[in-house]
Amino acid sequence: MSPPGDACAIFAVTQLERLFDMHNVVITGTGLWVAPEVISNDELVVAFNAYAKHFNEENAAAIAAGSVAAVAESSVEFIEKASGIKRRYVVDKAGVLDPARMRPHFSPRPDEALSLQAEMGVAAAKQALAAAGREAADIDMVICAASNMQRPYPAMAVEIQGALGAGGYAFDMNVACSSATFGLEQAINAVKSGSAKAALVISPEICSAHLAWADRDCHFIFGDVCTALVVERAETAQSDNRWEVLGTKLATSFSNNIRNNAGFLSRCEDRDPADRDQLFRQEGRKVFKEVCPMAADHIAGQIEALGFNAAGVRRFWLHQANLAMNQLIGKRLLGHEASADEAPVILDEFANTASAGSIIAFHRHNADLKAGDIGVICSFGAGYSIGSVVVRKS
Repeated sequence: MSPPGDACAIFAVTQLERLFDMHNVVITGTGLWVAPEVISNDELVVAFNAYAKHFNEENAAAIAAGSVAAVAESSVEFIEKASGIKRRYVVDKAGVLDPARMRPHFSPRPDEALSLQAEMGVAAAKQALAAAGREAADIDMVICAASNMQRPYPAMAVEIQGALGAGGYAFDMNVACSSATFGLEQAINAVKSGSAKAALVISPEICSAHLAWADRDCHFIFGDVCTALVVERAETAQSDNRWEVLGTKLATSFSNNIRNNAGFLSRCEDRDPADRDQLFRQEGRKVFKEVCPMAADHIAGQIEALGFNAAGVRRFWLHQANLAMNQLIGKRLLGHEASADEAPVILDEFANTASAGSIIAFHRHNADLKAGDIGVICSFGAGYSIGSVVVRKS
């Protein structure tokens, strides 16, 4: 016999509530893979200036005629004043420092071998899993979120998932320097809604491969690295180092001020791979002027909506693109220049590592915070794109 109408209605509502039951979400583990070689500013300047001297000598007549611009030499003082960067880690040092090459040298790998980005991703993921007290089999979602992917398909995330032995599903995503925070929100929402129990967000950034090392304005900017984070349900988390996710916020606004035109259509346009627009380029002053207020307002609006203010935030883990940018954003938020304790800097050691920068800062500088402390992970970059995650130490 069928239940009475009221009982059927109650049953339907109960099932609907279960369907939309939201889980509390925590970040429980972080991992960091550091590229094996280091380039100091001194080494970089010697290589760049050797390139500049050769270029200017080879093009002396055209330079004298005004049809070709001479390449100005670089200096350690120029690099550190412009960026705050003192060194960077790279996958290959010799190719970058060869004045006749000025780019890394990677050896092709057969399809049967683990790809370079997957190798980096697996190493960082294993660290994050160990920190979270998890096995790869506990993961049912993997996101590979980075500014550039090694290939279009198969997805790097699926290769990493297979190499780790994780289950569920995996996919790639790219929002330039905000890829990690955008990927983090997707993982958080999946765990919150119940479509995943535990997720990995992995950001293998081989920035040395898309940097114009022969361009004085940016030849010092990037380094290589990979980060990983474990995101899972609070009620089943095993790690003592838990960061409760209080909120996420994403924003984009189109701009050409940071751009790279390299893509699968380039070969159809009969392009020279060495064309300047096939690598990273930016209008640095415009980016500084436009992105800093956008990022500060973004963060301020989010923490205010959550019932906090900047003074109540214990630490800001900001995108690591340029020291002056972080200083300005910190000052707009706090009313004074942020201290290294309030907004840690890893830029001097790692350089700009695209989407991984804010995650490195979080990985390196969270152990000293106490239960109840609030922190903000924030990235900003090409797009323009801004992503922020507000967390509280459990």
